[in-house]
Amino acid sequence: MAKNFIQPGHVVTVPAPASVASGALVQVGVLVGVAQFAAEPAEPVEIALEGVHELAKVSAQAWTVGQAIYISSTGLATTATAAGNVFIGVALAAAANPSPTGVVRLNGAAPAAPAA
Repeated sequence: MAKNFIQPGHVVTVPAPASVASGALVQVGVLVGVAQFAAEPAEPVEIALEGVHELAKVSAQAWTVGQAIYISSTGLATTATAAGNVFIGVALAAAANPSPTGVVRLNGAAPAAPAA
């Protein structure tokens, strides 16, 4: 293994940007993951960057399998590509409108913005 290897990176520790509940989406810049436990602002919290998770979503949206999913400014999973929403993964199951949750395969990290 390379001498500069630190960790696999499936789960990483970040400072909680606000109070977070276990299982909630946590966003730090373009890094988005699922909180593995509750934490208060600035406390270390482990977030899963990969895997399939059932996430709180914008209720008034219907999802299809394979649809791109983003985190909204309110911390909910959404299909909306509004300014400031960060890509987090893809829907792995259809979700009805209305419904409180959806199944998402996390992408690990948002893709870098294209060069200007």
